Amino acid sequence: MRAGTEHFTCAVVTMSDKGAAGKREDTSGAALIAVLEEEGYRLSRYMILADNTDVIVEELVRLVDTENIDLIITTGGTGVAPTDVTPEAMRRIIDKEIPGMAEAMRSASLAKTPHAMISRAMAGIRNSSLLINLPGSKKAALENIAVVLPALPHALQKIKGDPAECGG
Repeated sequence: MRAGTEHFTCAVVTMSDKGAAGKREDTSGAALIAVLEEEGYRLSRYMILADNTDVIVEELVRLVDTENIDLIITTGGTGVAPTDVTPEAMRRIIDKEIPGMAEAMRSASLAKTPHAMISRAMAGIRNSSLLINLPGSKKAALENIAVVLPALPHALQKIKGDPAECGG
């Protein structure tokens, strides 16, 4: 367990038409839940949504504005296929983008595959919640979450208004 994570709630949201229709097992969502719980985050919600911008917007807004989830990890819908709309939904709801997280994930992934350069994943803040998009494959989702995990407790503390110095 990583220090400081036990105070934060999390949600995992998988974007998949086939998964939402019950035609595909969601291996990336399950793997991410295991990692987050091992890190000490408290899972509040897990869901699979169809690749529909309006549905994604509605559910992410509800998770933040109504359920006050601290950390929302999405998986899927970040590529260039016609149905990949997760970044478009994110742009509609976030207050601030955190480009460094997406850049770090793409950079680490690019060392493994040239396909990383077509990822449109992003990270951002809405109110006092952190939302991070990950790729849909289990392997890529786990590789990408590993890149940002060390920064999450500090990021969440700062988003929540922690006045402590960042360099201390």
